[in-house]
Amino acid sequence: MEERQLIRATPAARALAKRMKVTLSNVTGTGYKGRIHIEDVAGWNFQGKVHISPLARRIAEEHNIDLKGIRGTGHNDKIMKDDVLLLISDPVLKERLTRDDFAEATAAPKVLSGVSKQLVVKPSDASQEAPKKKEAAADTETVPLSMMRKIIAKRMSESYFSIPSFIQTWEIDMGELLELRKKLMDPIKEKTDKKLTVTDLISFAAIKTLTKHKYINASLNSEVTEITFHNYVNLGMAVGLDEGLLVPVVKGADKMSLSELVVALKDVTERTFSKKLMPDEQTGSTFTISNLGMYGVEHFTAIINQPNAAILSVASTKDTMVVRNGEAVIRPIMKISLTSDHRIIDGLTAAKFMTDLKQLLENPLTLLI
Repeated sequence: MEERQLIRATPAARALAKRMKVTLSNVTGTGYKGRIHIEDVAGWNFQGKVHISPLARRIAEEHNIDLKGIRGTGHNDKIMKDDVLLLISDPVLKERLTRDDFAEATAAPKVLSGVSKQLVVKPSDASQEAPKKKEAAADTETVPLSMMRKIIAKRMSESYFSIPSFIQTWEIDMGELLELRKKLMDPIKEKTDKKLTVTDLISFAAIKTLTKHKYINASLNSEVTEITFHNYVNLGMAVGLDEGLLVPVVKGADKMSLSELVVALKDVTERTFSKKLMPDEQTGSTFTISNLGMYGVEHFTAIINQPNAAILSVASTKDTMVVRNGEAVIRPIMKISLTSDHRIIDGLTAAKFMTDLKQLLENPLTLLI
């Protein structure tokens, strides 16, 4: 009776928990205000068991890799070898473990008819024909997708084809923001030993704006039955690597000052490039920013990073001729685009968010108030 008062759960979830002898206090609910649904109980019971392939387990144990919280790409989220390899930062070690013959090379002796015999692997017909194929098509190279790229392909496809999204593109006069950055460069450098970037200021402005627009900082459950409004901002920042895209997350960004955000963004970005990012630092975002402005991209629209409701695309700042007070003048103009999940966000909701963000970026002194 006490548990029923303290823990929010559906009747079906309580019945399943009782049948499976699962303590509801151990289950994380995905419903509104943490309410536990039957799927949460079933998922917890499954996740409570270790689902990992023997080879993946062996690699993890031999190299002291913590698999806590890892969701595998195998059947029913089973952790596979490639999932473990993503957690290894040493390129030499990863190359050795990635070799196709690793499974056979580390396999235990196979026992047949009571006699211990070493497993012998013979080259397949495909491997014998490989040189011929390579010679026949010397001007092309075909390689299998890496596990990271497979995951990216899967998630991007799910987002693109399952979310009815729409895009709004706005032009921002960056003159005042660039001037403010010049004034803050030295104080921020002195306090944090970090360089203040335009991305830092845009991120800070987006965070301030998100706190006033709950639908933009929300998420929809997989059953499309409940919206979760987040009373905090966990900012995801898309970071491109040669082998794929990662989205490190700065958690509790809405509680940070500008200098604290500068340090946090630099920290997760640097550790992303050095492959030292922890798995839990890539989850839990409530909103994501993708910035390609430093590469001279004039305009682009990013795909929503699920389960976020929206993503902000930031392009480069270009000197552009515009009309001000009836006269043609040249101003530094930047284009930003908001891709929104139309199941949660309507056009007017997105426009109100972008209006406030534009106002803040073009009058950035209010950021410091």
